[in-house]
Amino acid sequence: MKAVLARVEEAESVRQKLLLVDALDKTRKLVRKERFVEIPVKSDIKGFTVVEQETPCLYIPKKTLGDVLGIPAGERKLLPSGWQVLGDIVIVTVRAELEHRKAEIGEALLSLYPGCRTVLLDRGITGRMRQPVREIIAGENTETIHRENGCFFKLDAMRIMFSGGNLAEKKRMSRLGKGEVVVDMFAGIGYFSIPMAVHSKPRKIFAIEINPEAFGYLEENIRLNRVGDKIEPVAGDCSKVAPRGIADRVLMGYLDAHPYLEHGIRALLPGGIIHYHEAVPEAVESRPVERVIAASGKLGRNAEIIEVRRIKKYSPGVWHVVVDAKVC
Repeated sequence: MKAVLARVEEAESVRQKLLLVDALDKTRKLVRKERFVEIPVKSDIKGFTVVEQETPCLYIPKKTLGDVLGIPAGERKLLPSGWQVLGDIVIVTVRAELEHRKAEIGEALLSLYPGCRTVLLDRGITGRMRQPVREIIAGENTETIHRENGCFFKLDAMRIMFSGGNLAEKKRMSRLGKGEVVVDMFAGIGYFSIPMAVHSKPRKIFAIEINPEAFGYLEENIRLNRVGDKIEPVAGDCSKVAPRGIADRVLMGYLDAHPYLEHGIRALLPGGIIHYHEAVPEAVESRPVERVIAASGKLGRNAEIIEVRRIKKYSPGVWHVVVDAKVC
C-alpha cells in the first residue's frame, strides 16, 4: 500500500493537494512517523515522495450511526437519519433531546466516514448574508475543498453556506450561457458562476458578491478551477455595482432578491434572460412571476415567462422557486 511521505508541518497542505486531484486513499488513516506523516494514496503520483507502507492503518467501516453508538433504544430513535458531507467535513443537525450526546455523535460520524476529519453541528442560518450558525463537535479544521459537478469549491464550512439540495439546478445552469455575457448578482463562492464557466464557456461572467469572506473564496475558487479568463469577480452590493445593459443572461440566486429585481433587469440587453429565485409560500406561488412582470413594466420593458420551476421545499408550505424570463 502506497503513501506520500510529507513533513509534519507540510502534511495538511500536501493532503489538500492530493484531495484536489482525487489521489487520497480514504480507506486508510494518516500515520505519523516521528517528523513525517504517511498520507495514503491510491497509486504513485508524480511530484511527491511515495513509499510503501509497512504498517498501514485501515478504517473499520460501520453500518449505521445507531450501530456505532451504544446508547439506549429510546435515544437511538432520535438520532439524525441524514447529514451533509462537504469535502472532508460532516454537517449534522441534532435534536435538543440528544444535545448531551453531540460529542459522541461527532466521533461516531467520523468513524462512518473515514475520509472526513471534522463534524459540525448545524444550528441554522442568520442575517442578510445567510451565514450558518455551527459548532465543532469532532475534529478541528473547518476549511475544506468540496468537489461537485466536476468543479472545486474551497470554503470554511463554519462561516459559509453550501447547499446540496439544488444540485439539479446548478447542473442545468452549467449547460447555459455559451458565448454569452453573464451577470451573477449573488455569486457567493461561485456556486453558479464556476460550473457555468467550466462547462459552458461563456464569453464573460461578472460575479458579484458583497460578503468579504465569501468573496475571498470566490477569488480562490476562480484560481482553483482555472477560469480567470472567464470570470471577473466584483466586490460590493449588486444594487450599486451591477453593470447596465451588457448581459445576455442574469442570475439572481438569492432567495430574498426581490428588492434587486430592477437592477437585474437593467443589466440585461433587450431579449436577455433572467433567472430569478424566490422562497414563496404555496398560497401565493404566482408571486415571483408577478414580480418579474411588474419590475420589467416599471422600467418600460416586457417580460415573457419561459418557465417556472420548483427547486426544493424551503420550509413547511414554502418552496424555492425559479422563474426564467426573457426581457425585451
